[in-house]
Amino acid sequence: MPQLEQLAAQLDRLAAFDPGPFPVVSLYLNLQPDSRGRDQFAPFLRKEMAERLRTYPAEGPERESLERDASTIEDYVGDLPPSANALALFACSGGGLFEAIELAAPIDDHRLHISRHPHLYPLAHMLDEYRRCLVLLADTQSARIFVFAANAVERTDRIEGVKTKRHKMGGMSQARYQRHVENYHLHHAKEIVDVIARTVRDEKIEQIVIAGDEVIVPLLRDQMPKDVSERVIDVVRLDINTPEREVFDTIVATLREKDADTDRERVDALINAYRGNGLACAGLEQTKRALTMGQVDELVIAATPSAFATGDKPSDEKSSTSKADDVADELVAQARNTAAKIRFIEDAQLLAPLGGVGAFLRFKV
Repeated sequence: MPQLEQLAAQLDRLAAFDPGPFPVVSLYLNLQPDSRGRDQFAPFLRKEMAERLRTYPAEGPERESLERDASTIEDYVGDLPPSANALALFACSGGGLFEAIELAAPIDDHRLHISRHPHLYPLAHMLDEYRRCLVLLADTQSARIFVFAANAVERTDRIEGVKTKRHKMGGMSQARYQRHVENYHLHHAKEIVDVIARTVRDEKIEQIVIAGDEVIVPLLRDQMPKDVSERVIDVVRLDINTPEREVFDTIVATLREKDADTDRERVDALINAYRGNGLACAGLEQTKRALTMGQVDELVIAATPSAFATGDKPSDEKSSTSKADDVADELVAQARNTAAKIRFIEDAQLLAPLGGVGAFLRFKV
């Protein structure tokens, strides 16, 4: 599976892609087998691709490009490895594009999207939802370190300290032994923190979750440099020998709970900045103008495109969804092309007063 930097680079290439007059196929597939161990995407792909092709003239460069794409995609998905949970695929043979991204992160529903630009909103949302996180499981004798990103384990480390045993002693001997043990524990904590600090700085990790006993956790917190300590978002209860899958599931739940809190804080900050005529804008049109001028530092956007107030009144629900998707893709592409951060807000109601989208600005004009 590609690592986070690879996914981000692929997203940037797609955001900058110019297909010319040719349509772009964007395909998202859930590759997880059903209860009988069978894939469910093949019937969807055959049916949807055939229906979309029928909407194009029988002859012409657009139809020829799409037919080549359909054939290439069919061959590719026939050889997918069983390890992938999902696939994001972008193709435009007329424009020389074929980008297939096998993902560890799940996709709930299959989606086929054909338009003038890649449908990037779901991929950008996934990168925001599964940001890189360091997880530490520790006790006074050992430590396990995981780096999770994009729903996969990128790195694991193990640190073994010096094992100490209890002895029946009394008086000064007991006190000396206790100091001896405490020194070992402190040395172990310092070694763990050194590894964490290097990892955090080298891999630009913004979130840390700690699981440890009542002895090691205070020692770790005392030894952490300020820039590392500030990244600790929670301390949870997990045994040092907890299986990796259980660690991952626990951390995902923890991160989603914390994200809900920070989403509220971020939207409140955006609304307050906008009210105070600060470095912020609100609403679709203002945000689009700011992106065009390179003003946006951080795009704050609802996780459901239907939350955008587009100002149009489409004739049916399908047209409304398509319009919202196009608007979302435009915003995401402009943000990636101008090196703006993107923050997705899962609870769309938080952004309702701003029309579903806003931005923190680098400068005002």
